[in-house]
Amino acid sequence: MDSIVNRLTEIEDAAAAIVQHAEDQKEELNREYEEKRRAFDSELEAKTEARVRAIREQLEKNTSKVLDSQSGQSDAAIEALQREYDLRHTEYAREILKRITEV
Repeated sequence: MDSIVNRLTEIEDAAAAIVQHAEDQKEELNREYEEKRRAFDSELEAKTEARVRAIREQLEKNTSKVLDSQSGQSDAAIEALQREYDLRHTEYAREILKRITEV
């Protein structure tokens, strides 16, 4: 009878050791998973931040080009109006005076 009890005790100890080993492995796998998840999250965040930065820089370049183009067009229009005024300001003044005096 003692041998059966001893054998059952040995089996129970072996089962407890197996369960403990499985729990230890589970904890190790959980730690590995968390480390890999943190690494993935960090890498993804860095890639996302780099992509957002690149998009923002491209947007700023495009906006700057558009604004420079519009500014250049405005300057060209102002210069054209100024040249026309310089060439024809006397004619414009005479036309204005003529309209005023016709009344």
